[in-house]
Amino acid sequence: MELGYSNWRTFDEGIQKEYLVTNGLGSFCSSTIIGANIRKYHGLLNASLIPPIKRYLLLSKIDETLEIEGEKYKLFANQFIGKIDNGYLRLRRFSNYPVPKFIYRINDINISKELAMEHEKNTVAIIYKVNTGSKKVRMTFTPYVNFRDHHDTSKIGDFKYNQSYENGTLKLTEDSTGLSLKIKSNCKYEANEDWSLPMFYKNERDRGLESVDFHFIPGVFSFEMEPYKKYKITFLATIEDSVEYTSEEIIENEKKRRTELINKAGYSHPFLKNLVLASDNFIVKRASTKTKTIIAGYPWFTDWGRDTMIAFTGLTLTTKRFDDAKDILLTFTRYIKDGIIPNMFPDENTPPLYNTADGTLWFFYAVYKYLEYTNDLETIKEEIYPHLESIIRHHIKGTINNIYMDYDGLLSAGDEGTQLTWMDVKVGDWVVTPRHGKAVEINALWYNALKIIEEISNKLGYDGSKYGEIAEKTKKSFREKFWNDKGKYLFDVIQNGKPVDMLRPNQILAVSLPFSIIDREKEKLIVEKVYEELYTPYGLRSLSRRHKEYIGKYGGDVLKRDGAYHQGTVWAWLIGPFVEAYVKVNNYSKESKLNAKYMLEEFYYHMKDACIGSISEIFDGNEPHYPKGCPAQAWSVGEVLRTYVEIILDGNF
Repeated sequence: MELGYSNWRTFDEGIQKEYLVTNGLGSFCSSTIIGANIRKYHGLLNASLIPPIKRYLLLSKIDETLEIEGEKYKLFANQFIGKIDNGYLRLRRFSNYPVPKFIYRINDINISKELAMEHEKNTVAIIYKVNTGSKKVRMTFTPYVNFRDHHDTSKIGDFKYNQSYENGTLKLTEDSTGLSLKIKSNCKYEANEDWSLPMFYKNERDRGLESVDFHFIPGVFSFEMEPYKKYKITFLATIEDSVEYTSEEIIENEKKRRTELINKAGYSHPFLKNLVLASDNFIVKRASTKTKTIIAGYPWFTDWGRDTMIAFTGLTLTTKRFDDAKDILLTFTRYIKDGIIPNMFPDENTPPLYNTADGTLWFFYAVYKYLEYTNDLETIKEEIYPHLESIIRHHIKGTINNIYMDYDGLLSAGDEGTQLTWMDVKVGDWVVTPRHGKAVEINALWYNALKIIEEISNKLGYDGSKYGEIAEKTKKSFREKFWNDKGKYLFDVIQNGKPVDMLRPNQILAVSLPFSIIDREKEKLIVEKVYEELYTPYGLRSLSRRHKEYIGKYGGDVLKRDGAYHQGTVWAWLIGPFVEAYVKVNNYSKESKLNAKYMLEEFYYHMKDACIGSISEIFDGNEPHYPKGCPAQAWSVGEVLRTYVEIILDGNF
């Protein structure tokens, strides 16, 4: 993942690509590759104060300037109201591995910058290496600091830092939180408290949100350099009380850790190596449980149950992080309530939310995959199986959110005011995609949950036949009620006994899941229809282009974006189920696997388009399918990695 100057000849080109660095706690460091912050979430240190939540922007950026014989050269880029800084013109190269690295050239001077976060610490390290040329050089560093929730913006005077400087360490304190900037070099520091110009965030403006922010500038660091010399300048920004490692050690340790992740996974293809590293960003510690969980996406999501279970196999099992996989499963078992796993751990110290009908059923799939990869029957028997039984009992007799198994064996969930499937947008009282009742993927998942517990019961020496009997009843009713004989695909939902005829991608799960709920002839027709009307190079559209409610472009204010979210917008995670279904109905032929390989490798090139080295959450339904939403999404990465490993690598290509 290396890019050259052709990617940022203009400011607008440069801000299309971002980098992301994380620390395993939910904290992160992120900006555009040219250094211009275009999101309120961008910054060198977004620290998670209660991992993985309560993320605060503390250090927005450090602007670097070179002065040569009285002439100043900016290395930084910014967009303020009415002004753009063009330091990107001196950036010659960017690479993302093993850590982000920026190469600048000014006349006969070469400068490199590397940065990384210390794993499981709220610390970011930066190293500058400067090879001077024929002239003396003065280099200055201007830190932009803040103190706000990363969802907010600041105005002048919103916070007050007290500062002190001694022996290369600038200490800034605000209430109970302190930020230290440590510089290792023979630098000078001049306190000159000021506020930045109004920084403009284009991405937030495009999303209809507050797009102007102010940062506090405590002072300026400066460093004098002689001609034809090599210099190293290191910065370390932290909120930790003590720091064990130097900036050099932090960066080297992170390079080593990331290389070990690749070696552990054992894949040689560059695409898979990048996916392994992308997976690492989402696996984090949760302070409240002292175990691992999965962040749904950066920069704004926390850990969601549904997203976790869908991303689980790709992020943890194909990467051979089996201890993390176990940790994650056990974390969610602790929070099961009335047979439902949490859908969301919110950004406050409040109880989890349980507004999901499918997250719990995906939990069965995750357990099934965990057993397939690890054969860890002991953990399943002692710590998970009792929960599986309890979940099934609750669903049969009925549980919260009006989730219950009806007389026909099908699962019904919710009412007109709820949004319990993955198409879950609700604006005030407006449920954008009402799918209460018997949703197609919920029942495919329900059938698979019954078959999974039947199989696990038998493996543990128990009688699983009672679950198999219910599953057969579910299958019979599903085939009778969901098949749309006129359209040759599946109805999306049964509401009040009547089918809703909307061509959506949810039906692909009836084909892709391990246990088939419909016969092969109809599976082929479903895949053909989805391929024809919903498939794009970056996933499946959430609604057919032929439908009157189709919206082909995702954008605008919150209302417009929410209205388009599941009404045509392309979802990258759905490429996984689609590829699996496509290969399945083609009997896993070599040709179908080769086609599937091409489909998945479209994302290899996308990984240089938005967040370098990761995969976006969504794309426009209309061509050219611009990436939108979260630039780094867990289930997008997880499903591409899972299907490539499980489907393509078995094809011996």
